[in-house]
Amino acid sequence: MRVTYARRMRLLRSTDLALRVLMRLAVAADATPTTRQVAADMEVPYTHATKVVAELQHLGLVDARRGRGGGLALTERGRTASVGVVVRTFEGEGDVVDCEGTPGCPLRSGCRLRGALRRAQEAFFAALDPVTVADIVTDPTGPLLLGISRGPAERD
Repeated sequence: MRVTYARRMRLLRSTDLALRVLMRLAVAADATPTTRQVAADMEVPYTHATKVVAELQHLGLVDARRGRGGGLALTERGRTASVGVVVRTFEGEGDVVDCEGTPGCPLRSGCRLRGALRRAQEAFFAALDPVTVADIVTDPTGPLLLGISRGPAERD
């Protein structure tokens, strides 16, 4: 049995970044930061932020406008989005363990571990389902996000 490392009870980097982008935009108030600004605020590579923002836009959670006066804004759907749904979407479908790999696990025909791990994974997601993006930016997180979204000169 091989463990698929991306499926541990640990979020992929893209999932983590998606949640942080949503949180950052949730406290943006009237501002519409650019992807480059959000990447700098979150201290992540611009190319990674671009891919995540594109997926968030595709999901209808973020509105992205190009050009002068453009920027990113959280949609109402994004504000009320379930964290569990966002995590499921970015993590993708799949088992915690790869029982069918090469070579396949010799226990796969009678193993109970795979089912137990699948239930644990679903419990992980289910615990996040009732939590919304708006919920995770309440105090003390919101003011902290606002603090990191200002440039160094503005923080002092």
